[in-house]
Amino acid sequence: MTATPYRVPVLRAGGLSVRVRPRAVAATLGLLAAAVVLGALAMTLGDYQLSVGQVVGALTGTGSRAQQYVVVDLRAPRVVLALVVGAALGVAGALFQSLARNDLASPDLLGFTTGAASGALIAILLAGGGSAGTTAGALIGTVVTMLAVQALLGGATGGYRLVLVGIGVNAVLAALNNVLILRADLPAAVAAQSWLVGTLNGRGWTEVLATAIALAVLVPVAVGVSGRLDLLGMGDLLARGVGVTVGRTRVVTLLAGVALVGVATAAVGPVAFVALAAPQLARRLAGTTGPTVIAAGLMGGVLLLAGDVLGQRLVAPLQVPAGAMTAAIGGLYLVWLLAREWRAGR
Repeated sequence: MTATPYRVPVLRAGGLSVRVRPRAVAATLGLLAAAVVLGALAMTLGDYQLSVGQVVGALTGTGSRAQQYVVVDLRAPRVVLALVVGAALGVAGALFQSLARNDLASPDLLGFTTGAASGALIAILLAGGGSAGTTAGALIGTVVTMLAVQALLGGATGGYRLVLVGIGVNAVLAALNNVLILRADLPAAVAAQSWLVGTLNGRGWTEVLATAIALAVLVPVAVGVSGRLDLLGMGDLLARGVGVTVGRTRVVTLLAGVALVGVATAAVGPVAFVALAAPQLARRLAGTTGPTVIAAGLMGGVLLLAGDVLGQRLVAPLQVPAGAMTAAIGGLYLVWLLAREWRAGR
């Protein structure tokens, strides 16, 4: 008896064709639904509790002034910011892990997130930068970190060498951040240290708009390059044989990932482990081996929003910053991942 080969459905429109994987589509829709449900739940919780109906009324302008203020001005920007920042980190993590062909190649461990924090701290503490200066500093810091990592790698892009170099650079930058804080005035140092934890407190629609614009520009780039990253996984020679411009693909991937990390860090501070875990969890849900950019972005948003909700409610009335909560959960995930890689002999 001959087994029937599995066929991947293909949608065709004009000269374009797109492969459709039903499980990946189902996983993406499920994550989108989870983001909507969790976002609605987050806007009902707090000292001023609301029902889902009251939240909808506030969003549509039919609720009371107090309800509209709480939902539209306080809770909605926090929820949306968690989703877009988490999405930026999830997409960045998917790009870096696929490019390096290594599950540990996360912006957190490679030093890019810490580099963004270093640039932002320099802008805040030394240049007195506002929102625009902080964003510019974070982006410049991430680019400089990327150049430093590439110089130390000597042209290599994958394997554990990248992870080890990144961990070393990350440690140096973390020490630099501590020096910057220690040399700052006390009020500025306290504010900078609280920002370094990664928090959604005090953020508004300005940060949401900046991050959303970055996503609108960079996610299509990430989606466009994801197919070529899949082919790069077969090796440079085979990828070139099927028409992939290897050098250009790597440069575009690095720049897109760096920009996403810089913008996300400038918005809320460094948030740990979302970029590490989101792409891997998304791949497991979707049943694929590629970057799964959209699913990774949705998973990142869900993880960060869940971390923020837990941080607000787990030990209420005390609040744990979202970055501290994701670091606590992500640390356990990293231990499990390292143990799995060790058992597999990798």
